[in-house]
Amino acid sequence: MAYLAPAEFVTKMVDAGESKLLMSTRDTLIRSYMAGAILALAAAFAVTVTVNTGNALVGAMLFPVGFIMLYLLGFDLLTGVFTLAPLAVFDKRPGATWRAVLRNWSLVFVGNFAGALTVAVFMAIIFTFGWSEAPNAVGQKIGHIGEGRTVGYAAHGAAGMLTLFIRGVMCNWMVSTGVVAAMMSTTVSGKAIGMWMPVMVFFYMGFEHSIVNMFLFPSGLLLGGNFTIMDYLIWNEIPTVLGNLVGGLTFVGATLYSTHYKTAPKRARA
Repeated sequence: MAYLAPAEFVTKMVDAGESKLLMSTRDTLIRSYMAGAILALAAAFAVTVTVNTGNALVGAMLFPVGFIMLYLLGFDLLTGVFTLAPLAVFDKRPGATWRAVLRNWSLVFVGNFAGALTVAVFMAIIFTFGWSEAPNAVGQKIGHIGEGRTVGYAAHGAAGMLTLFIRGVMCNWMVSTGVVAAMMSTTVSGKAIGMWMPVMVFFYMGFEHSIVNMFLFPSGLLLGGNFTIMDYLIWNEIPTVLGNLVGGLTFVGATLYSTHYKTAPKRARA
């Protein structure tokens, strides 16, 4: 389980950010579509485990299987590129501009949403036998999640919006730590262990992940959740995306870059 020192894996972070900015539109969309779909399936799996066992910790412990799978396959989540892509701009890599960063973020958002929505439709069909009967226990649980994490925040007004935003920040602090953890090791087992720990924390703590929500909330609407598309966008997805951006870039990307890549000069000896 070979471990790379921080200076080594942070260099890999900057290289990865540059690679993502230079990737073709086709490859960016395919990779982000698959990432959104796999993470959505993992969310459906985790909710199913929670409902069937009555133990949310078991669901949280198993949810990272999807995250690990998609990163080992080289697919891209919006939360990950929030952290990595700007580093290439910070380092003044050739062709790395903020316009290129915004292009990458936009394409990954579209791809993630399309992949998550696909799985949302597929799972809604499964939970209702093709809409021929009421949602099963898992489908009902997903509908209630959508209500609690939209109109539930709205009921608290500005305090609810602040709470939602901070949950988004905390989420990508953990998730992006998982992205970076995959670069700390050169073995599959090391990468998997590194990614598993922070992703489990985010899921069990109920932090807000924009791509997981791209599955949960459309699923909730399809399964009869008592909220609207505007509730979803205003009282979850948009603030969550902004919180994820701040959390990943500030607490993971910028901090690691500034202290392990652009290290400050050492103090002179007395």
